[in-house]
Amino acid sequence: MRRSRAAAILAGLAVAVAACGNAPTTTEPTASGSAPATGGDKTLEGVTLEVAAKWTGAEQKNFEQVLKAFTDKTGAKVTYASTGEDTGAYLGPRIQGGNPPDVAILPQPGLVQQYADQDALKPLNDAVIKEIDTNYTPYWKELGSADDKVYGVLIKAAHKSLVWYRSQAFEDAGVQAPTNWDELVKAAQTVADSGTPPFSFCGASGWTLTDLFENVYLSTAGPENYDKLSKHEIPWTDPTVATALEKIQQIVSKKEFLVDGVSGTMQTDFPTCVSKVYGTKKAAMVIEADFVAVEADQSGAKVGEEAKYFPFPKVGDTAPVVLGGDVAVAMKDSPGAMALLQFLASKEGGEVWAKLPGYLSPNKNVSPDNYPDELTKQLGQTIVSAGDTVRYDMSDLAPSAFGGTDGKGEWKVLQDFLRDPTDVKGAQEALEAEAKKAWK
Repeated sequence: MRRSRAAAILAGLAVAVAACGNAPTTTEPTASGSAPATGGDKTLEGVTLEVAAKWTGAEQKNFEQVLKAFTDKTGAKVTYASTGEDTGAYLGPRIQGGNPPDVAILPQPGLVQQYADQDALKPLNDAVIKEIDTNYTPYWKELGSADDKVYGVLIKAAHKSLVWYRSQAFEDAGVQAPTNWDELVKAAQTVADSGTPPFSFCGASGWTLTDLFENVYLSTAGPENYDKLSKHEIPWTDPTVATALEKIQQIVSKKEFLVDGVSGTMQTDFPTCVSKVYGTKKAAMVIEADFVAVEADQSGAKVGEEAKYFPFPKVGDTAPVVLGGDVAVAMKDSPGAMALLQFLASKEGGEVWAKLPGYLSPNKNVSPDNYPDELTKQLGQTIVSAGDTVRYDMSDLAPSAFGGTDGKGEWKVLQDFLRDPTDVKGAQEALEAEAKKAWK
């Protein structure tokens, strides 16, 4: 699934860029109360806490450097446990056994509500909430909340509003990177006329189609409708959904736009869709997140030269920025847990992490200048510049039966739409029928 693969690939993003020469038994304290001020006064000396997250390899090593910075500051000893790819399967038995980690990093915001309903989370204290209010837009605070209580903070992001292209294909066709949807459609036609299919869609990986829809929908319908649709407060039969599907129809309904045609598209998964652009060089563009950089590099393309990207073009009034990411929560009510969350939510903690490869911060006060390569700086700047219009991946906010299950729900309906993009109304009705089942 996207969540496991994206996390693994994103860990190596900046490593790949650098390689290409482009400079883009827990002891709980007896004291209770708020987290200490982050003043480096070692107020947590002798305290031990455990953090659980799915990261392994390079991602784990980098996060452990962030934890070391926290230890150096507070004196607390932090141990790390990897949950593996199924965070719920790891945390469930520990919660039931009364031995959860002090802090857990959740790969889906939906898990915040799930664990809050189980009374498995501890509300954040005033010190942590103050950091969130200072460093994040209200949207991110709401994302980490359940039942009017704040439980989590988004600490790591993946940028999902990008179109990657092969520079030679654009040069051969004489086109420039488009800045809006009409220019994208026009450029695609020009590339097609030059003899190269413009798009390599990952039709076999339904999550990539949800990413495409989310970007178009955010741009055409705006942030408020995006929020409503993500909660099923408006139906999928709403006219705003029709508008988005009609825009997508413009690039998926032309056979010459699809490398290997409809049949080949539906058999192409991620990352094969990337290799068709940069490995076999059969197509010009692939629409997906920042982690495409690693796959492009593995296909032999130099990131920043042959493998370039442009921001997902404006389709309506909003320049879309859609993020995935990880939410940190406290599962024990201890000063150590709250202090760590305060550190992770702070500008200081974000800047420690930003200097390491494979990281993007949703913290608006973490300057992109902290990033180690030019590519990541550019991506970080788009997050900061988008301000209050940034939104989280909609399918990851939905019940998994609708937004996260292979061969079912939104994934399947959008795959069916890719096979036959002529029936917009039918696609809307199918999406609404699936949503009603998932939100019942």
